[in-house]
Amino acid sequence: QVQLVESGGGLVQAGGSLRLSCAVSGSGFSINAMGWYRQAPRKQRELVAVITTSGSINYADSVKGRFTISRDNAKNTVYLQMNSLKPEDTAVYYCNVQYRAGDYRYLGVWGQGTLVTVSS
Repeated sequence: QVQLVESGGGLVQAGGSLRLSCAVSGSGFSINAMGWYRQAPRKQRELVAVITTSGSINYADSVKGRFTISRDNAKNTVYLQMNSLKPEDTAVYYCNVQYRAGDYRYLGVWGQGTLVTVSS
């Protein structure tokens, strides 16, 4: 069973920075892609950034140039460095991992979410 543990959220002033981490644990799986999503109050969950095993990266237009996604394959961990934060970045951030299980099924799992609050 694959599990995710997120960390790094908190309260920061506009213009500040935060780094989120998401560690993947379990056995018998192969990761395909790791990403970050966010959900603001009264809004739908949206993609922030995703990185594939091959290193391909996509960002939401709203975070391009400010956020950087990276991964440490040896540690099965994905990071989201968030710079120049804006009040509109306030949301619960969720890690998502797409993987192939030992029985060759393709599955996805969500982290528990971490709150990022940006004050103006």
